[in-house]
Amino acid sequence: MDHHHDPVTGSSTVDVLALLLRLALLLSTAFLAGGGLLRPLVTEPPKRPQLVLSVLGGVSAVLAVVSAFAADVTVAALAVHVVLAVAVPVLLRWPRIGRWASVALLVLVVLETSLGGTGVEFALDSVFVAAAAVWFGFALYGPAVPETAALRPGPWALTLGGLLVVAGAVRFGLSGAGFDRRLYTTVFGFVVVAVVVLPVAVSVLAALRQGRAYRLGAAGVAAGFLAWSALGALPAPPPLPVPGVPLLADGPGFPVLVSPQRPGPNLVHFPASAGGGISAGVRGGPVTEAVARPGAEGTWAAVDLPPGRSDLEIRRGGTTTVVEVDAGHAPGPAIADADAPECASAALGGLIAGRADVLTACPSDTLTPEDAGALVKLVEFLAGRKPSAITLVEDTSPRGVAAAKLVRETAARTGLAVRPDAGPDTALVVVSGWAAGYPAMTRAAGLQRREPTHQYGLYLAPWLLNGPIVNAVASVSLPLRFDPREATAVGYAVAVGDRFGGESPTPGGFRTWLGGDHAAGDVQIFAAAQVNAMPMDPTEPHAVGMVMDRDYAGQWVPDGTIVPITSVLR
Repeated sequence: MDHHHDPVTGSSTVDVLALLLRLALLLSTAFLAGGGLLRPLVTEPPKRPQLVLSVLGGVSAVLAVVSAFAADVTVAALAVHVVLAVAVPVLLRWPRIGRWASVALLVLVVLETSLGGTGVEFALDSVFVAAAAVWFGFALYGPAVPETAALRPGPWALTLGGLLVVAGAVRFGLSGAGFDRRLYTTVFGFVVVAVVVLPVAVSVLAALRQGRAYRLGAAGVAAGFLAWSALGALPAPPPLPVPGVPLLADGPGFPVLVSPQRPGPNLVHFPASAGGGISAGVRGGPVTEAVARPGAEGTWAAVDLPPGRSDLEIRRGGTTTVVEVDAGHAPGPAIADADAPECASAALGGLIAGRADVLTACPSDTLTPEDAGALVKLVEFLAGRKPSAITLVEDTSPRGVAAAKLVRETAARTGLAVRPDAGPDTALVVVSGWAAGYPAMTRAAGLQRREPTHQYGLYLAPWLLNGPIVNAVASVSLPLRFDPREATAVGYAVAVGDRFGGESPTPGGFRTWLGGDHAAGDVQIFAAAQVNAMPMDPTEPHAVGMVMDRDYAGQWVPDGTIVPITSVLR
């Protein structure tokens, strides 16, 4: 069974019946308010408009009551709407008093149309709704308005049409849809176009047939009003995929990350909270199961993307969700399979920060000066503790090779031996990537359970501060230039968890999330451990406001803690 967007609203999250009810309520109420507003212009009103307004008053009141069962509406707001809807036709005999009831009802329509919008959006809603309501009033009473009236239908048709055009144009600019295929491939795009085109057509009609424009254009204004009201409930389509920019999309109830979105091998990443049994593949091509990767959270599916646009199908059980991708035609960066998850995680940080940067390099491509300095200080710190040797774990990535060379040179300068084998009086230093760092930690944990091993500690390079790696052992230390407990680091951790299904933060993602406008701090050794500082059962009495769940938002070490164990290393 295919799981596609709702054919009416463009989103399965929008209740179609509730939307239709809301549109009918707003249109009938706007027509009612406009008729009551212009009633004082006519001294002897025809009976037909009076009957129409009486029917609209009843319809508006009934729809308001029905909508209370389909939406979260307060009793006070419902009562005000019903009273005003009934009052407008009742007060037609006293038009000056009824005008104020119509103004109040018109304000209520604006508030209901804006759906909590503020600033420019609320101002646009006010202009569009008021202009449409006045037009509806002229459609009812236009022929009966005397030529000597202050508000003559002919000239006002041009004025109101112009206001609708301006409001529609500004609304189009704020929609974010742009001049691209989303205008004709999504329901939201069709509605945005209608908001602009219909007022233009009505304005042209007003210019050609000024005397009858209010009657002939009423249908166009009504359709435009419905489109305008629908925009508040329709979700805006996601931005179009940009070749070379990793894609962060929403799947069937969980987020999806596609990296690097270039022709050839790509990784499709799902958070751990999405669960298992997920597979992905290009429509018409092979489907790959999403599996765990060493040192990385969640699951990952390897998918080959063809050049240009294609549909990525995400399957679980009998449900299939389609995500549009665009790999372009230019070749992407050469990414080693072992380093691809870390590279994708780093790109995710930039996407969460709102940047759409083309992925041209990965953290494993180079050893940054900041990380190099941290490793030098780490080796010098270990030299002061005087282990018999350093057990070094490296890999073949450019960063791993450079880091291993730097560690050996610094160890030789400080009189430390470096060897690949473990020993009871050694310190383990891991400078590889995630794929080699995770098994190195699991091996060390196994050795330490059997016999005294690496008694001078387990140490990771800064880029290995990642939940699965640090939690592979009881305790591990890292030289860091930032405090994972301070506000900025916690803010990033919360952001990535909120946007990507509870995903844990990573140093690479933190760096791209910050962008290039940050200065590296001093180096301190931090210890990460799977401990609970206050081991209390959640059912035990505790202080008000005390968080008893260890897995709270903003943690860098899932189900654990990280604290500094040295002062700044000089």
